[in-house]
Amino acid sequence: MKILLLGKNGQLGWELQRSLAPLGEVIALSSASSDYCGDLANLEGLAQTVRKLAPDMIVNAAAYTAVDKAETDVEQARIVNALAPGVLAAEAKKLGAWLIHYSTDYVFDGSGEHFWQESDATGALSVYGKTKLEGEQAVAAAGCQHLIFRTSWVYAARGANFAKTMLRLASEREQLNVINDQFGAPTGAELIADLTAHSLRHALLHPQVSGLYHLAAGNVTSWYDYARFVIETARASGMPIKVAPEAIKPIPASAYPLPAPRPFNSRLNTEKLQQTFGLVLPDWQHGITRMLTELSEKK
Repeated sequence: MKILLLGKNGQLGWELQRSLAPLGEVIALSSASSDYCGDLANLEGLAQTVRKLAPDMIVNAAAYTAVDKAETDVEQARIVNALAPGVLAAEAKKLGAWLIHYSTDYVFDGSGEHFWQESDATGALSVYGKTKLEGEQAVAAAGCQHLIFRTSWVYAARGANFAKTMLRLASEREQLNVINDQFGAPTGAELIADLTAHSLRHALLHPQVSGLYHLAAGNVTSWYDYARFVIETARASGMPIKVAPEAIKPIPASAYPLPAPRPFNSRLNTEKLQQTFGLVLPDWQHGITRMLTELSEKK
């Protein structure tokens, strides 16, 4: 089996190289790859790459993820997040290949306190969310066999993310202010990659599972409680932490305005994923603890 992986150097792409390897030959590309075009901004080059390689599976872990920059870089965000997935889906349809694509909680308006289901009405607030939603729709419209995974608050030991930023700031500052009115589930790239491989194995035997799924770690937290958990776990493990527990202060999102609006409610209902693929999703703390242990051992 031949698997084309796009976005190999991102947090998720890096983990997918590991998790997909047992399934077959993985051809992993980045936007800078020279042998084949892996640049999602080059739509024709992307289509030619798929035609030349003729993979059995296409796994698209690449995206335009600069959420705030997308507010002014609308065209580029739309090419990468919306048009490129459509190209991949059209080529997958011609080949009879599976397409695995990743989306985001940002497709919702973030209202309420409920857990969003796949069938709920969307209402993206930002250019990033709107282009990711358009990408989902393009994949579904192409008619290829596909798995679209909406996920949230992604992190990994590799690359930049909220947890690592909190650790750096906690080692430098005596006080931290962290948003306490936005809620979701920190979800590890390692978990997403492993569940992708598991779901693909199942999908090959049961093609009727093609469709859209929510994939996020269990339970829910705020950015503030997430930060406190990260910092106190790191402190207990002996990592250098300067900020005192009582000096981590909760603030509303309105006190920290950004160009792109963020959803207040990023809770994702994952029952469909768990029931379809026979999975139990761990609470978010498990993956964070594991990542912090890995980071501590590198010190």
